[in-house]
Amino acid sequence: MKVLKLIAIIGVIVCFSCKQKPKAEVDWVSSTNDKLWETKVYKATTNETLPDINITLDITKKQQTITGFGGCFNELGWEALGMVTPEEKQQILNDLFDSISGCKFNICRMPIGANDYAVDWYSHNETADDFAMENFSINRDKKRLIPYIKEAHKINPNIEVWASPWCPPSWMKHSKHYACKSNPKFNDLPIEWSSTEELVSRFIMEPDYLKAYALYFSKFVKAYEKEGIDISAVHVQNEPNSAQNFPSCVWKPQDLGIFIADYLGPQFKADNLETPIWLGTVERPQIERVKDVLEYKNTKDYVEGVGFQWAGKGAIEAVHREYPDMQLMQTETECGDGSNDWKAAEHTFNLMKHYFENGANSYMYWNMVLDETGKSQWGWKQNSMISIDSNTKKIVYNPEFYLMKHLSAYVAPGSVKLVANGDADNTIAFLNKNSNEIIMLTYNDKDEKQALNVTVNQQNIKAVLDAKSFNTLTVSLN
Repeated sequence: MKVLKLIAIIGVIVCFSCKQKPKAEVDWVSSTNDKLWETKVYKATTNETLPDINITLDITKKQQTITGFGGCFNELGWEALGMVTPEEKQQILNDLFDSISGCKFNICRMPIGANDYAVDWYSHNETADDFAMENFSINRDKKRLIPYIKEAHKINPNIEVWASPWCPPSWMKHSKHYACKSNPKFNDLPIEWSSTEELVSRFIMEPDYLKAYALYFSKFVKAYEKEGIDISAVHVQNEPNSAQNFPSCVWKPQDLGIFIADYLGPQFKADNLETPIWLGTVERPQIERVKDVLEYKNTKDYVEGVGFQWAGKGAIEAVHREYPDMQLMQTETECGDGSNDWKAAEHTFNLMKHYFENGANSYMYWNMVLDETGKSQWGWKQNSMISIDSNTKKIVYNPEFYLMKHLSAYVAPGSVKLVANGDADNTIAFLNKNSNEIIMLTYNDKDEKQALNVTVNQQNIKAVLDAKSFNTLTVSLN
């Protein structure tokens, strides 16, 4: 009897131990340059002797909440989609926006008027001195941008769309021209108006113009609402420090504060618009250029977030520290030179890592779809997630498509960023609170396989990572 009791006690202890440390359930998808989006069969053991990557995740150390991922609705993207069959077009849109099998994009950007990936220059009111905005119109957008957005909404009605201008109506600028830098090959800006000087406003800082521009924003939001598209936020100026040969407008930071606090914010309030105002998109590393806007009068009362891109990555850490309650967004991933190769994906991964480690709540790709040239009308060849050959109509899903999906398809809105300790230079981890799952993206940047060892919630996860591979592991904590 004593022996039987002892055996029973041991059995209870073993069962209790099993309940305390259940076997981890792990889903795993991997991408290399040769094998993109390969579902791996998870095995917790290996006989291989390999260099180790040792990481510890503490699910009690939660950081910022993730609001989502997306790209930008651009006119040239819609033009490219028009080159393929309706069935192929639908498949591309599903692959970007479907909330089950696609990238699950849920926050996307659009321009207010022309950007550098418009078919050509336009604004929503080019009637000079129309301060009452009587000739305001979004008719141009009904040909490309609105259909693009509505097709995405058919797939996922919950996609949020935020908007930013590259340039105000040209008559609101001193030069009366959309560009800030002359380039005879791509624009007709007179050379006397060409300047790359920063911190000097090209916008006419007079009350009539400022009032009219605030009204311009308000009419834009209302016009889109009538089309059944709610604008989830407006960012006041794309890259306010950059003088470009394409649509652009340089602003002195204090003048942006004046526009927001004295004109745009009050206009939205008077019109009962609940659309959030963001300071974006910041493309310089100096926090002073952000503070000079936010600290003007009551600007912070109107601004809900700050968006960063390009060299703005150098400012996000300081802004997050200075304004810890401010929402932060990576607004435009660096677009490269049209290479659409694995090296571009590596660069984007490093950007993702940087932004999420410094407080970003969301991450935006730039051109989701382009033709094979990747060129804007102003001469810049850029990357895209998907390329469509205008001659053969061949559709190519580039490495950055899969990299974006490695996070966006798994890190659901409402997930929280986790702290990863150890050999975590190439790892980003999140907790999906709704599903109680850990989502971890790890890049093996070596030319040889490596053994990944992750300790989380008293469990040990092991995987052999292929050379030069992105790996998303989903670990169930249930």
